[in-house]
Amino acid sequence: MPLYPTLRRLLFHFDSETAHGLGMGALRTVQAMPGAAGFLARRNLVSAAPLRQTLFGREFPNPVGLAAGFDKDAAAVRAMPALGFGFVEVGTVTPLAQPGNPRPRLFRHPAEHSLQNALGFNNGGMAALRGHLEPLYPFAMPLGVNVGKNKATPPERALADYETLIRGLHDLCDYLVVNLSSPNTPGLRDLQNEEFVRTLLGLAAGITNKPILVKIAPDLAPAEAVALAETAVEAGAAGIIATNTTIDYPLLPGAKDFGGLSGRVLREKSFGILEAVAKALFGKAVLISVGGIDSGEEAYRRLRAGASLVQVYTALIYEGPSLPRRINEELLRLMERDGMKGIGEVIGADRR
Repeated sequence: MPLYPTLRRLLFHFDSETAHGLGMGALRTVQAMPGAAGFLARRNLVSAAPLRQTLFGREFPNPVGLAAGFDKDAAAVRAMPALGFGFVEVGTVTPLAQPGNPRPRLFRHPAEHSLQNALGFNNGGMAALRGHLEPLYPFAMPLGVNVGKNKATPPERALADYETLIRGLHDLCDYLVVNLSSPNTPGLRDLQNEEFVRTLLGLAAGITNKPILVKIAPDLAPAEAVALAETAVEAGAAGIIATNTTIDYPLLPGAKDFGGLSGRVLREKSFGILEAVAKALFGKAVLISVGGIDSGEEAYRRLRAGASLVQVYTALIYEGPSLPRRINEELLRLMERDGMKGIGEVIGADRR
């Protein structure tokens, strides 16, 4: 019998945030044990030649990455190859440490394989993240850093927070992600406007030549999402991440009226935004799809729609740590079935 369903039943006896802490503790143990992470990586990391691609000047061994929010402070990042990921994104990090919103703030919806989170960018701040990344970078796999403003920073000073983060972290990652779309920081989504995005990306261009991506919300109308994404790319963004969590609470029976929904409930909404953005920007920017991806079949659909990479988070909780390996193995089977010899043939196949 697979081990994870039994372990999941045990973990689900704990509240969601405690269970996450136990998982992070296990990963920190793996990275602290000599040889353990390497042994597990050899077992789980699928890096077959058909899955490899080069983006942002780095080779991605496979297209399945860990989304931001799982390892906010890069405390267990050295263990991520052991789970089979092809890249990892840490954060969201803010300039100053902050505790986030009051507990409880993370809720499971097991029947729908979904989560609701109102964490509020709880993290140890930029200095702590630098301390974790400095001994590691350049990392064994492509590494992204997701950045956001502090809760206490008023909107008129938000630009200064992003400037601080870009200046302070661009030398320790392969790409940066500007998070303007979390629903858990008051006023943050109001920054999803063309004027702010142009100003921010212009500022970033004067600081670093590292790729800057913009993460957008699934609750924009498709035309609004396309307009924002096009503005970002015209202003210098190297890519778009679609999408963050949703506040479309009627999607989930029993949902609370705060926080963001992720997981299977977000699948079609996230895909719809990707599809709209890809129709406008495929071939002009790197697109990363996240939201409701829990199988190789779903990852394949996102890649064919125009995403170069996909990310998972919530599905790990329900499917277990072998999920990245299983997605990649299924991708290889689907590629063989369809006569695709490399990931480049898959990406954007439905756009051609």
